[in-house]
Amino acid sequence: MKISTKGRYALRMMLDLGMHNTGEYISLRDISQRQDITVKYLEQIVMTLTKAGYLRSQRGNNGGYRLARDPSEYRVGDILRVMEGSLAPITCLEEGAGSCPRSGICPVLPFWTGLDKVIAGYVDRFTLQDLIEQSSAMAGYDYST
Repeated sequence: MKISTKGRYALRMMLDLGMHNTGEYISLRDISQRQDITVKYLEQIVMTLTKAGYLRSQRGNNGGYRLARDPSEYRVGDILRVMEGSLAPITCLEEGAGSCPRSGICPVLPFWTGLDKVIAGYVDRFTLQDLIEQSSAMAGYDYST
């Protein structure tokens, strides 16, 4: 499994919005400057995140984007799945893949199933709030005050 640039940048964007979460809308230009991601690329990402209900948008002079929920309500795994699709290490473990004709006799299926559980458990263990707190601690800042 490899997370694409879209997945990585979406997580950075959501983190940025969470760290600057004042209730105001934040322009893509501001996020772009802080995250060193082009506005054009961010536009592609926000379409997906807005459609998924993760962001709210507003047009106009004070327009931009903000989180639709509290940062503690976003699991990192969910953000990545919105951008990447399944995080399963093999196709036969993806949701809706149907039953593999070899699943009953596949000697490595338990290994792949275990890896899938480890990946899901890890990415779902962290919330956006956890990343905000980790980032704040690393930078020596306290964004909550």
